[in-house]
Amino acid sequence: MSDRSVRLEDRGTWQMATRAPHPALRPFLREYEGYRETLVAPSRMRTLPTRYTVMIINLGVPLRLRVPDPAARPTAFGSFVAGMHDGHGMYECEGGQHGIQLDITPLGAYTLLGMPLEELTNLAVDLAEVFGPALPALVDRLRHTGGWAERFDLLDTFLLARLEAGPAPDPEVREAWRMLSATSGLAPVAELAGEVGWSRRHLTHRFRAQVGLTPKVMGRVLRFQRAVELMSSGTVSWADLAIACGYYDQAHLNREFRTLAGCTPTRLLAAQAPEYLITTARETV
Repeated sequence: MSDRSVRLEDRGTWQMATRAPHPALRPFLREYEGYRETLVAPSRMRTLPTRYTVMIINLGVPLRLRVPDPAARPTAFGSFVAGMHDGHGMYECEGGQHGIQLDITPLGAYTLLGMPLEELTNLAVDLAEVFGPALPALVDRLRHTGGWAERFDLLDTFLLARLEAGPAPDPEVREAWRMLSATSGLAPVAELAGEVGWSRRHLTHRFRAQVGLTPKVMGRVLRFQRAVELMSSGTVSWADLAIACGYYDQAHLNREFRTLAGCTPTRLLAAQAPEYLITTARETV
């Protein structure tokens, strides 16, 4: 099967459609993830910090987000983009979700969104505020296009134009992100700054503008995400997992989970989300 073919999958109450984007977009975007929820029942999910800027192009009912304060009154969104987070939030839906999710690397988001990502830190923003009047027309065409392949073609065209017109990240920020990502957040900030030839202060300032978090905080998020991935595999003990992800011990691991996820690793594992959406965990309604 060609990597440009749409892969369809039935996951019980979810119908999924995925496809790789245009080759020029692949350094920034792994795949398009189309979804339709066939069960109309209320749900609530805990959002987790991740290495991606998450964009939802909503073709169905509104979503209600509690970001950045999960205890606050929810805000209703259609299509939205969630910037980089160093804490958890909540979103709720009455059921019957339908849309497309894009998990975009921070530097890809800096170019495609055409704005400093620090303006989105710990926030969700209506996508029309970013893309302007082009967004409603795009959503309308996606909603009334019959097949997933045609929808993904429309997104290719739209995002390629954004890619061509958007700002390019600093080479130094790009290299610092590469090093930090490659080590799952373990590379010290001083080492990153020395490698790119900037002071720690200057790197922190430019990195936050173009990635959304400082290198130090981004390192915490990457270590946390690595821990979630290992925890989900069920192949290592808690103590070994803590050491593998750069925590001092299991107590340190637990403290970081409480800070970043708002709950213990055990509770998060019990509430793990369906495979299609690895940056969330399902809560009871």
